[in-house]
Amino acid sequence: MPIDPAARPASAAPSRAARDLADRAAELDGWLHPDLRPGAHKVVVLALDGVYPFELGIPHRVLGSAGGRYEVLSASVDGQPVRTDSDLTVTPGHGPEVLAEADTVIIPPYAISPASAAAPDPRALAALSRVRPGTRLVSICTGAFLLAAAGLLDGRRATTHWALTDYFRELFPRVELDAGVLFVDHGDVLTSAGAASGVDVCLHLVRQDHGSEVANHVARCCVVPPYRDGGQAQYIERPLPPAGGTGTGPTRDWALRRLELPLSLQELATHAAMSTRTFARRFREETGLSPGRWLTQQRLRQARHLLESSDLPVERVAHEVGFATATSLRRHLAAEAGVAPSAYRRTFRASGPAAGAARETSRPGSR
Repeated sequence: MPIDPAARPASAAPSRAARDLADRAAELDGWLHPDLRPGAHKVVVLALDGVYPFELGIPHRVLGSAGGRYEVLSASVDGQPVRTDSDLTVTPGHGPEVLAEADTVIIPPYAISPASAAAPDPRALAALSRVRPGTRLVSICTGAFLLAAAGLLDGRRATTHWALTDYFRELFPRVELDAGVLFVDHGDVLTSAGAASGVDVCLHLVRQDHGSEVANHVARCCVVPPYRDGGQAQYIERPLPPAGGTGTGPTRDWALRRLELPLSLQELATHAAMSTRTFARRFREETGLSPGRWLTQQRLRQARHLLESSDLPVERVAHEVGFATATSLRRHLAAEAGVAPSAYRRTFRASGPAAGAARETSRPGSR
């Protein structure tokens, strides 16, 4: 006998709290598994034998949280399951043929040996040969070894995990290796350091492709910092300053509140109560950078923020962050990002859905 809904006990109806919870769960599922947008940028993650599971999942997690703007697929060199560096095996959904359809190919790190680093699996090199000219290539950590072995990094600046730099330089002397940064962006080829820098470089891709508003949303979904500069130092293992030493952290905090001032090395050392020579040495030990380069990076970071979030003229932005002239800001930004301040502002300034759509359709290599 059918039950009259009107006669159902009130306790059987979902509570408001339960409905709210269900709505939030549905919202989260929409963030994590969005419907693909028309013309979504196709990303293929190539899993090699010995792949690291954590980094293998980074592109899916980060790019997959960008509201359906990316279709992220995984592939192996032969379409077969792949042994990871852990006690598990993964089965990518595709074989190497899907690489020919990719707009971006990402090589996550894999366990390497002296033999495999110098002469990678021929099937991996054959898989890379399927990639169309103009396709964006990205490596995470030891993934750079495959790109270098294929000759794709010759004459270029690149990075990998700091612990492997001597080995990398020995194998690939034609590559200009920078061991102290999180990632290097040449536009068509990007290389990044270990583990968490894979998150940084994927967020950087979102930021480049769709602007800071979308990238910040992705960062919130993934509960990670929205931005770490590619030039930021890796957390390289270095000798600690002597016990009881004064460290440069307080002076760095002090300098960040005064970026608009010239801030000479002597002023920084005086604030830290050190000689300039001692201060410069300890500063590099703690940050991996010289004081001058660190200040330039902080000023550029603040300049980018102002270009994205304000209408201040370029001359005023330069003054606010401590560059002597707008020309100096333009020179440093061009060296780091390859663009002028006005072009950077047009690319990254959040200007509403219409502008965002224009950025998506105008991105080189977009599908």
